[in-house]
Formats: sequence, C-alpha cells, structure tokens
Amino acid sequence: MMQSTPSSAEPQPTLPPSPNWRMLLRMTRLPFLTLTASACVLGFAFAWSCGCGFDSWTAAITLLLALMAHAGANVLNDYHDARNGADAANTQGLYPFSGGSRLIQQGLVSEQDTRQWAWALLILVALGGLWLLVMSGGGLFWIGIAGLLLAWAYSAPPLQLAHRGLGELATGLAWWLVVLGADYVQRRQFLIIPTFTALSFALLVMNVLIVNGFADAPSDAQVGKNTLVVRLGLRGAALLYGLIALVAHGWLVLGVWLLIPPPKALWALASLPLSFVSFGLLWRYAQQQAKGLQPAVQRLRPAVVLGIAACLLHAWALAAGLVATRV
Repeated sequence: MMQSTPSSAEPQPTLPPSPNWRMLLRMTRLPFLTLTASACVLGFAFAWSCGCGFDSWTAAITLLLALMAHAGANVLNDYHDARNGADAANTQGLYPFSGGSRLIQQGLVSEQDTRQWAWALLILVALGGLWLLVMSGGGLFWIGIAGLLLAWAYSAPPLQLAHRGLGELATGLAWWLVVLGADYVQRRQFLIIPTFTALSFALLVMNVLIVNGFADAPSDAQVGKNTLVVRLGLRGAALLYGLIALVAHGWLVLGVWLLIPPPKALWALASLPLSFVSFGLLWRYAQQQAKGLQPAVQRLRPAVVLGIAACLLHAWALAAGLVATRV
C-alpha cells in the first residue's frame, strides 16, 4: 500500500524575511523615543544649571544609550504582547499610540527576530553603560541596573508588571531614572534638586501610559492584562489621570516654595492646561461609554496627543527655566 506524504502536499508556513535596517528602526517605534530624548535634555539642564560643567561627549553617549534602552523595551514589549495575544486581540486600537508596532501581526517580522533584536539592544546598552560607569562613577551602576530591570519586568514573565496594574508606575520610575542618570553622568553625584523636581515629569509619564491604555482596555481585559484602566474602569482611570496631573504640577509648585528648584522652574506649569483639556476629553469619553453610547475609539486621539504633548512640554519648559536661571 502506498503511504501518503502530507509534508509534501500540505502548504508550509512561510516565515517573514530577516528584517533589514529600515525594519529594525520601525520595530523600535522611533517617534516615541522623543520622550526619552526630552528626559535626557532635562537631566542635562539640571546639571548645567548648577555650574558643574558639561561634557558633550558623555552627554551624546548618554543620550544614545538611553534611546537604545527605550527602543529595546519597546521591541521586547512587542514580543511579549505577541506571545500573550494582547496585540492580536487589539483590532480596535488607536494606532500608532496603542497596540504596539503591529509588525508581527502584519507578518512583516517574526517573533524570534523581534526577541533577538530586543535583547541585542539591551545588551549593547549594558556594555555601553559600563564605559559610562567608569567615566562618571559608581552611582550610575544602580541607575542602570534599575532601568534595565524595569525595561525587562514591564512585559516579561514572571513579573509582567503591565499585567498587574504596575506598568504605569514602573514606566514613571524608569523615566525618572533617565533624568537622574543624565544629570549624574555630568555632575558625578546625586543631588536633591533633580531627584525631587523630576518627579513631576515622571508623574506625567505615568499619565501618558494611562491615556494610551483607554483604547487598549477591551483587548487588554480579554487577555488578562490588568492595566490601571482595566482595573479602575474608564471613569476611575480618567479621575486618576486628572489627579496625577494636579499632583505633578502641585509637586513642582511645592518644590519652588521649598526653595529646591529655582523659581523659573515654574515655566513647566505651561503643561497644566494641556493636561486639563486631555482630562476633560477622557472624562467625556468615559461618561459616554457609561451611558452605553459607544463612542468611536478615534475620539480618544486628541486626548492622547494632548497628554503626550503635556509631558514633553513639561520637560522642555522645565529645562528652559533651569537654563535661563543659569544664564
């Protein structure tokens, strides 16, 4: 009797080609790295404003490594959200602000290549960080270790902080560390001024994650990714967003009142109106959902854009105030 050979008759799945350099850049979600660049600029401004000098070479390396760390975290998040099904379930996301890069889901890159690219970036960051450690001092070691741990733990099991309602806090802490690291490389010591003041920026970074989570909430809940928006519901998350915005700007005012940062740091309050408008749009969307009106997810786009703009403006206005004080 003749035996069939299903392996030759059945179509075999085709794997995407190995990504070229353009695809590797797309995998990093390049436009969102502006948040890290802004955090570095803020850290440099803290150091420069104290009159302790500024080394452009170490600043450039710091910026490059911080951008690579953020890129690696983005790619690693895409890999793990592909593995747990979060991105595949997110068919109603608000691209490009939510749902990842979508490259795995579109069949343009493989999960394996995504994982390898993520770890290549993070390993390069670790190696480059050793050079900065020698140049700037031992305190950078703890900042680097904590930052890489947060980049991994945000998405990867067993911690999967994003699945436990801790992803927003982890992200805020990570970008607070970016500011402190950029300052430390120049200053070569820790100081209360950036440590205290940069928390206002970190809180607004948390809000960026919260506002992005609104569009992702249905698919996140479907796969057990319990972000703050999933845990609190839309109205609860909107109220938390507004509270965090108030606390962030109030923290800055408190710092100036306590004579920690200079008075011109209050220039960063320019971000408050953007945060308030973003909150108002989120609240209206949440109320409409509660009434069963089912507004289109695209209505979230202005709130998301304003939330990101508020965070970036806060960093740059604060940096400008610090530089103006020195000038």
